[in-house]
Amino acid sequence: MDNYMFREHVSECRQVSEKTHYVEIFNYSDPLYDSSEEHPLTMDEFDNFLYRRGAFEPARMKEGVKLLNGVRLILQKNAEHADTFAGHTISFTAEAYESMVRAMRLPLKAVEGTNIVGPFFWCAYDQDDEDPTLQIIFRKSDVRKKGKTRGWEIMLSHCFSNGITSGYVKGTPSSNIVLAIRQLEHCVQQVVHPMLLPIIILSHELSSQNDLKQREARDWLRKLEHAISMRNDIERDEYIDGEGYLEVEAISRDLGELHGQVLWKRPQAYLEIIKEMEAGMDRFKVKLPQENRSPVLDKLHRSLVSRLDFYRLKLKGIEVYQATTIERLNIQRGADSTAMKAIALLGALFLPGTFVASVFSMSFFDFGRDANPAISQQLWVYFAISIPLTIVIVCGWVMFDRRRKEWFASEEVDVEKSIEHMRMGVMTISWSQQ
Repeated sequence: MDNYMFREHVSECRQVSEKTHYVEIFNYSDPLYDSSEEHPLTMDEFDNFLYRRGAFEPARMKEGVKLLNGVRLILQKNAEHADTFAGHTISFTAEAYESMVRAMRLPLKAVEGTNIVGPFFWCAYDQDDEDPTLQIIFRKSDVRKKGKTRGWEIMLSHCFSNGITSGYVKGTPSSNIVLAIRQLEHCVQQVVHPMLLPIIILSHELSSQNDLKQREARDWLRKLEHAISMRNDIERDEYIDGEGYLEVEAISRDLGELHGQVLWKRPQAYLEIIKEMEAGMDRFKVKLPQENRSPVLDKLHRSLVSRLDFYRLKLKGIEVYQATTIERLNIQRGADSTAMKAIALLGALFLPGTFVASVFSMSFFDFGRDANPAISQQLWVYFAISIPLTIVIVCGWVMFDRRRKEWFASEEVDVEKSIEHMRMGVMTISWSQQ
């Protein structure tokens, strides 16, 4: 079934072209023969690279020197075609793509995931019991920006018999693929582990920039809170116009933009990625041949597991921080909505009264030539009714506004208490896991 589905999807895919490179890293029992190189790969040499022929034929070693492990990657690290990450799109001809997948024993299912939304990680064994491989798919595609698709993807296959990890890596200039490959080339002694490159990419996805965005969102939210609650510490050039009036439209717009920034890279999605990566680490350890085990590899494996634990706790903290920010955003949305409703209510109360007064007050005045007197003696009736009514409505509004501010202040206190409670919960979880 996999073969049929693979051919069916490849035949339906649109084909675009991208500049292609290759990376080869090999580690030998004699470090003098270790090699690491990256060069452009033309299509006339494509099959030679896949099947290690011609210039890519394995180097001849002196007696007693053997290959320990290595990495062979086909790279498209600065994919520039506008539709390179569109659904049902591949960056090779159908024949070249199929040759790459079959020669490197890459997962056939990868072509079915071109429409996957958000970060995605999959790891499993292939169906070859005699010479098993560990197959990995890790990708993320974003919405278009300036008419171009964005994203990155990696397909890997680790052969347990020879320790070589083969794969295909593609990314647009907005991704961190270039940095990830550069970092991989600086970790040549650690390429024995197939999860090294996926975790490097994950580390760039969960960089400190993600934490900084959440901090900036919290600072932005505090400014909005000051503006909506009309606190004295609001800066004049933020949400106050030149005439001293509050810019309600700007506040409403920023509330929407801030909500989108808070939801950027939701921790829940990456927590699931980490969970699947840990399962992949276990699969690698289970199938690893006994003769390939070493203290160095065991140390590297434990280091990668520790890094995943670190990212999980980091995401737990961001999740708490994000949930609190969203809760406070909802409070400010409610405050902004209440203020708008109050303005509408005041208009509904005063405009009809103003219209009625403008009509009936005409009978109190008569500026005709024969009028005597020009002002009616019953004029006091209008003021006797309108002034007390206005005072009652204004006083009622002032009392309502004060109670509203007190309620929002109490809500903020409750939110701050919940923040401390959730932070203590996160710390308790981290201590218990240690």
